[in-house]
Amino acid sequence: MSETAQHLEDQLSAEDQRPAEDQRPAEDQPPAEDQTSPQDQTPVGEVEESEVDEAELEGETEVKLDPEVAARRDAALAHVRKFGDPILKTKARNVEVFDETLRQEIERMGWLMDDALGVGLAATQVGAVRRLLVYRVQSGDPLGVLVNPNIEWSSKEEEISEEGCLSLPSVHVDVERPVYIRVSAQDGYGEPILVEASGFEARVIQHEIDHLDGVLILDRTPREQRKEAMKTLREWQQRSDG
Repeated sequence: MSETAQHLEDQLSAEDQRPAEDQRPAEDQPPAEDQTSPQDQTPVGEVEESEVDEAELEGETEVKLDPEVAARRDAALAHVRKFGDPILKTKARNVEVFDETLRQEIERMGWLMDDALGVGLAATQVGAVRRLLVYRVQSGDPLGVLVNPNIEWSSKEEEISEEGCLSLPSVHVDVERPVYIRVSAQDGYGEPILVEASGFEARVIQHEIDHLDGVLILDRTPREQRKEAMKTLREWQQRSDG
């Protein structure tokens, strides 16, 4: 049994002892390196509005893709870290240097997200422990870039919607989030920006900021759905190992 598969087994068996409330990463968790190798990770699974009527948040789709599109998607997903990788539970560090290297990383994350048919991508999902995310909720929109994002305000009004995640293959769970948010951040040159978002855009941004805080949708969904998701992950890992 692979190390990731064993991790899944341990997580699944621990669900019966896990409290129902949200779990958050420990503040005293030791920092990870800025970059970690993806070679030991198994590739996985998101869909653009041009492919389906309503894009799922970092989810998989049953839509039949063009072979070339599917090949690009698989190649991009090979760079995405999957459940069991410790970096997904690591809190990212603030970006302090705004240089050409950072802007190249932003560009790379943008095309990885697009090729994966995704709507959002956090740096930790591609092995970089820095507070950086990109998103594009509608085809044709300019790439959204948030460096060192911070949610300054969120509405009391919340709604529940199904979310998936490229790092959690085949998993879709209900997540409750504020409908409106205000986020302060910086762009790729270090200039301050302020984003006010609602609806699906707000959900995407919150999902990606969660990644930067080491929080997964499994940590925000009801207990029963979390248990089913863990079973789904175990089945996916068994198929991958097979």
